[in-house]
Amino acid sequence: MKRNHLAITLGIILGVSALTGCTKSSTNDTSISKEKESEENTVYGEVKSVGESSVTIEVGTMKEMEKDGENPSGAGKGENTDSAQTDREGENQPPQGGEQPSMLDLTGEEKEIKITDDTVIQRQSMGGGPGQGGEAPSADGEAPEKPEDTTGTTESSTDNSTESSTGSDSKDGEEPGENPPEQQTETITLDDISEGDTVSITLDEDGNAETITVMSMGGGMGQSPDAGGVDSYAAATEYTSDTEADGETFTSTGTDENAVHILDGAQVTLKNVTADRTSSDSKGGDNSSFYGVGAAILNTDGKAYISGSTVDTDAAGGAGIFSYGDGVTYVSDTTIKTQQDTSGGIHAAGGGTLYAWDLDVETNGESSAAIRSDRGGGTMVVDGGTYTSNGTGSPAIYSTANIAVNNADLTANGSEAVCIEGLNSLHLYNSNLTGNMSDNEQNDCTWNVILYQSMSGDSELGNSTFEMDGGSLTAKNGGMFYTTNTESTFVLSDVDITYAEDNDFFLKCTGNQNQRGWGQSGSNGADCLFTAITQKMKGDIIWDSISKLDFYMTDGSTLKGAVKDDESCAGDGGSGYASLYIEEGSSWVVTGDSELTNLYCAGTITDEDGNSVTIKGSDGTVYAEGTSQYTITVDKYEKTADMSGCSQATQWSDYETEKPEQLS
Repeated sequence: MKRNHLAITLGIILGVSALTGCTKSSTNDTSISKEKESEENTVYGEVKSVGESSVTIEVGTMKEMEKDGENPSGAGKGENTDSAQTDREGENQPPQGGEQPSMLDLTGEEKEIKITDDTVIQRQSMGGGPGQGGEAPSADGEAPEKPEDTTGTTESSTDNSTESSTGSDSKDGEEPGENPPEQQTETITLDDISEGDTVSITLDEDGNAETITVMSMGGGMGQSPDAGGVDSYAAATEYTSDTEADGETFTSTGTDENAVHILDGAQVTLKNVTADRTSSDSKGGDNSSFYGVGAAILNTDGKAYISGSTVDTDAAGGAGIFSYGDGVTYVSDTTIKTQQDTSGGIHAAGGGTLYAWDLDVETNGESSAAIRSDRGGGTMVVDGGTYTSNGTGSPAIYSTANIAVNNADLTANGSEAVCIEGLNSLHLYNSNLTGNMSDNEQNDCTWNVILYQSMSGDSELGNSTFEMDGGSLTAKNGGMFYTTNTESTFVLSDVDITYAEDNDFFLKCTGNQNQRGWGQSGSNGADCLFTAITQKMKGDIIWDSISKLDFYMTDGSTLKGAVKDDESCAGDGGSGYASLYIEEGSSWVVTGDSELTNLYCAGTITDEDGNSVTIKGSDGTVYAEGTSQYTITVDKYEKTADMSGCSQATQWSDYETEKPEQLS
């Protein structure tokens, strides 16, 4: 919903080049000149007021990645710093007030811009992540209210059913492994612009608005005003009071209908039940992803206990079990199978909570992660079970929530294994994780685990966290870890890793070409803290000057690979860095010439033949003369390593939840 204090960001994000991977294409001088001219004539801002023929904005600049401890002011690429360690305390805390962060750094300058009859006014939805558009759920997590146009009445009972009204027309966005929809714009009027909207404005030669593009509403990130949520749900069976059901069958065939809906604080126990959701007319899309429309079992405001049951869906948007808002769901020993798009196995959004034990989950559609979350996030704790996704853009786990998984088998047969977006996390313990993402020319690379920010509004800006302790991690194609356009934290502890035959990289920490709307090209790098604990690693580490990387190797960890500075996605470059910390007892086996900013090594560095490697400064200083053919070039080198900045591993006991007696 629109906020009265919305702000307007001015600027047009200029032409996204249709490049393949991170390779730069040549452009003729004329096109470059036109691009520069357009850029110079573009302003960004937050709308302060809207007049009859003008808008007034507070001018801003597009945000770049920041963090405490970045290189000192003026220390560009290649300059020495005393320390690259960072103080990351508190970076996982969401901003107060629950609002989406602004895309802009506001300058305080206000500017009135005249609108003429020739001004083009449009609204833009930025692509790249699941759930394009749609308004985030309300901060209080309440279920939507009933709409005025509902075509049937839904009574509180265990067996009454009713057909649903038509659901959302919006199309669910695609996850990173898929071909994204084209960036959409729609023509709007001046009346559609509100105070607080983020806009980009291209000025004509007289300083009047040539084009106004609404990039987001209310200072948030990429939120479309068109999908403002649902007003109500239709369900074949609705529970509004405490109930127990054993051995019953719940069937739903209505359009965008739930088979079971639990609300109004009801405590519902479902044992040995069957929930069957089939519809050829359901739309899926944002209302399904964000709010659970069309899910087989939906819990919006109650406590649900589900055990020994079977859940099958064959409908667009037909998630298996969905927790939204104040819904808390406990499920064990249950089989879930979904067939169509936007149909996650277990799903949380809007602050919902879901606990699972020993499930057997299979999904087959696109945008249908086996463990799935979406806008508004929530909490998911999974103990045991098998989780398999078969569709494209359908990771085994898609996290816009806080998720912990223990002792589970997780496989994505047509997608990356894991996707984490923005201020969210995934903690894996003694689990087996496999991904198989296909190559796609619209991606800068191919990855197995991605931590990123899509700018779609589905997650808040902030630190994405991936932690894996024990178990196994397998990539069937491409590189292993990719982080871009976000702050990110990786913790690996004694994981058995199997690499793809091509093994493009172990870690890629760079900007991207913005073919999916992931930040502004040239300033959409990553800000990454990577900690390896008793971990064997193989493959190259790739970084660029618009990113910041602190890589720690502790407790006998080993890395076999090179560290490479790849500027192909860095635009004009920046003041980023790559710092490698090698603790005593840990080792780096160098497989190629390497370049990084800071090297702190109390361990050992050799090539594959055991030869010492030359370490030299970017200024020509030779710190260590080696016998290997390879050279490591650094700005700063020390034979000690301060490991105080590395991450500490968490324990499964930090998240483990006792199974309720209702599930026994």
